[in-house]
Amino acid sequence: IGSRIVVENNPAESTAVHVHLTMMQDVIRRMAENSRSCKLWCVTLVSAMLVLMGRSGDGWYVLVAVAPTAFLGGLDIYYLTLEQRFRDSYERFVLALHESTLAPSALFEISASGSPSINAWRIACSRSILFFYPGVVLAIAAVAWVLSW
Repeated sequence: IGSRIVVENNPAESTAVHVHLTMMQDVIRRMAENSRSCKLWCVTLVSAMLVLMGRSGDGWYVLVAVAPTAFLGGLDIYYLTLEQRFRDSYERFVLALHESTLAPSALFEISASGSPSINAWRIACSRSILFFYPGVVLAIAAVAWVLSW
């Protein structure tokens, strides 16, 4: 059998392969859930800050509301970048499996592939980020403008 994984001439039926793919899917699912949590926390914190700004009339709450938006936006980009890198690893693993070039050392090696910086810039320009976080900042600015009247 040597340097390839072969189980009854069908490596796709290997329990080890199924477990590895399940582990990769779980990591990808966690990264997507973390991204969703960033957006949820952003809406919650900004809403609270806007309520405080409306009640007190103080404009400094705008800065307090923008800070978690920036922080959670960066964290969201990080999680989405990791998710994309793990998806790339998953696809490479499946491709190697289909091409019968899967080495036993690839099993249970859960790591992200690709360049983090290139992926982060691509993710930062994605609809998931560009439509959400600038929209939150615009909402903060609109509320601050209305309250300054």
